Amino acid sequence: MNDRKILFICGSLNQTTMMRKISMHFPPEQCYFTPFYSDGFLKLAGRTSILDFSILGGQFKARTFSYLNKHKLKIDYEGTEDGYDLVFTCSDLIVPKNIRDKKLILVQEGMTDPENLVYYLVKNLKLPRWIASTSVTGLSHAYDKFCVASEGYKDLFIRKGVDPDKIEVTGIPNFDNCNEYLDNDFPHKNYVLVATSDTRETYKYENRKKFIEYAKSIADGRQIIFKLHPNENVERATEEINRYAPGALVYSNGNTSHMIANCETLVTRYSSVVYVGLALGKQVYSKFELQELQKLVPMQNGGTSSEAIAEIGRNLMAVSHSLEIKPELLRTRLKRRILQRYRSKLLNAEK
Repeated sequence: MNDRKILFICGSLNQTTMMRKISMHFPPEQCYFTPFYSDGFLKLAGRTSILDFSILGGQFKARTFSYLNKHKLKIDYEGTEDGYDLVFTCSDLIVPKNIRDKKLILVQEGMTDPENLVYYLVKNLKLPRWIASTSVTGLSHAYDKFCVASEGYKDLFIRKGVDPDKIEVTGIPNFDNCNEYLDNDFPHKNYVLVATSDTRETYKYENRKKFIEYAKSIADGRQIIFKLHPNENVERATEEINRYAPGALVYSNGNTSHMIANCETLVTRYSSVVYVGLALGKQVYSKFELQELQKLVPMQNGGTSSEAIAEIGRNLMAVSHSLEIKPELLRTRLKRRILQRYRSKLLNAEK
């Protein structure tokens, strides 16, 4: 199957690195990559700055292009070359038209958003899924297989309405070998790490002052380090932290997982990095119930999730290939049909 073509649809840096890890289990010549994309109105809106807060534009798209170019990966923006035998994506909130007839594997990207009012409105009124963000992950039902982080997440997605036969518990890249983050060169240790979110950048409400005060109460005099979300307004967030938590350190870049590995306590709101903290046995604070999070923690399999996901892809392509009608067989069948029709006409004429 060396002539097969595979498209990897990227998005955030987390999603993009996941896609690359999966691609490393296929011959490089088969693999093509694209930033996340859409059709219709959203495609037009993505050409402006309106959607710069999302993976359809702005720094998300710029970082994806930069990463793909840095690693010399083949780019087919929006999958225009077509002819793909298999497609991998980390999000089914939007499923572009040109991949709907392809073998499609959805890979869970991380934590899903809570099931709030918007979730129920989108699900029950059949509104566009992207309105409810990741809370409706998996509900497109447009994929052949859905690779999820853990048995806990399998149960969660089934409860939401995902077909159990489509779910494969593989673990997910970037969250399946958290012990590797213990070996790092981050200079600080034994602090309280506060991982912020891009809630305000995605037009949701957050009382940042209240959150900072909450983190300070947890720290109780210990050193605090803030790691800003990659999509966050750095200038605004830094000014707020300096005002309400003077003496705290602020990082807008750097490896968040390494920072978690060196901390004593992790404070988040709605962030997938909470799973790194839980896997490493850190004291964790989150807006989600800790008991529920423990059930959902991604399986730790030594970093083999990408290989397991790639194997599912190979199996899908093998099945698809075996069901294809070879050109020679197609021509033979066509000849038989023409001959049968010709004989039928002759019999009718003789009658």
